[in-house]
Amino acid sequence: MQLPELFVERMKAMLGADYVDFEQALQSPSPVSVRVNNKLENYVPSEHRVPWCDTGYYLEERPFFTADPLLHAGVYYVQEASSMFLKYVAKAFLSQAENVLDLCAAPGGKSTLLLESLPDHALLVSNEIIRSRAQILAENITKWGSPNVVVTNNAPKDFQQFPQFFDAVLVDAPCSGEGMFRKDAGAIEEWSMQNVQNCAIRQKSILQDVWDSLKDNGLLIYSTCTYNREENEKQIAWMCGELGAEHLKIDISDFDGIVESDLGYRFYPHKVRGEGLFMAVLRKNGSGKHTLSPRLSKMLKDSKTIDRSKQYDNQILHPEKFEIIELRNQIRAIPKSHLDVCLNFQHRLNCLLNGVLIADIKGKDHIPAHQFALSKIINIHQFSTFDVDYDTAISYLKKDNILLPNTIQRSYVLIRYKQQVSGWVKHLGNRTNNMYPQHWRIKMQL
Repeated sequence: MQLPELFVERMKAMLGADYVDFEQALQSPSPVSVRVNNKLENYVPSEHRVPWCDTGYYLEERPFFTADPLLHAGVYYVQEASSMFLKYVAKAFLSQAENVLDLCAAPGGKSTLLLESLPDHALLVSNEIIRSRAQILAENITKWGSPNVVVTNNAPKDFQQFPQFFDAVLVDAPCSGEGMFRKDAGAIEEWSMQNVQNCAIRQKSILQDVWDSLKDNGLLIYSTCTYNREENEKQIAWMCGELGAEHLKIDISDFDGIVESDLGYRFYPHKVRGEGLFMAVLRKNGSGKHTLSPRLSKMLKDSKTIDRSKQYDNQILHPEKFEIIELRNQIRAIPKSHLDVCLNFQHRLNCLLNGVLIADIKGKDHIPAHQFALSKIINIHQFSTFDVDYDTAISYLKKDNILLPNTIQRSYVLIRYKQQVSGWVKHLGNRTNNMYPQHWRIKMQL
């Protein structure tokens, strides 16, 4: 690994005698870690836990993840261990949060982590400005299965129309990626001081754009995967000086290797079993008063509440917690406690996901949605299921046609591998229609 000379000089100045250990760590293999979906109780992939995340595990070697049907079913998420520190921070600071925004969320690792860390009553808005990355975000959120999330494809400034609305905002800011040099050779090639400065300017713009949407006394969690102070501590100092934010301490006494700086917390690969990370928590000081976004009666009129007693009451778990609505030829399950807010977002933002899509309406037919199959609210006992072996599971994920026994009722059937749902097929007797999403299919030869 050939590091940029100026980067080496700057890191030597930052780390002093520790630089030798730092450089040696960059020459060693990157640790492999996964985080298990909390909808599973007994799936333990390794005995080696990530210290700051009770659902995070280190693996001894990197498997071929694409060839594992359980990954596609949302059983676990491949995530770098240092970034899992967010779970510890969320548990410590966000136990009362109701509305949370993950502003720069793709590909979805931190959003799925927040979904398992926030209180059950919370709503997460998971946003990504770049359309192609937002599609990947929506895919990963779908696989995770949580119902209390809205995925949006918007610019940070678009959230200014929700003044003082969010209890907490996560800004995992686009950065120069110095902390990913060991994993991503491309980050080394792209590094320059000009790129560092450009990232710092962009980060400041993002923070300024989203600040008004945070409630007074709300919390902003700021993180990057880079080392330089321009993108880290200097951003925190700017928020404290210009925006009136207050930097908060994180109790790291239970963990070895995390370095506390003057305005944040740093992870180095020679100190922890993970990559480079910076994280800080800030409070927005203010009166504590906040304005609620106006109710959107128009959206309520445009949607129809479905008589769930006929069909949907027994298809979802805890139906009393959800409003089943028909909106634009789709049947959706939206948490009752957030119905008005979710319809508000549907009207004002570019929503890719909003609650759980139960079915698409085509004429008189209701076509069950893939999101419903993978969701945590589906009552699987109300549907026909068919358990498959590994080869058949891979065929299904390639969107090949698979055969079902004639003994299975002709209907929509859930395909399962190791008791975990992969998706739907439509069983027609002598053949099936594979309903796995076309753009998600495995394309490579396995």
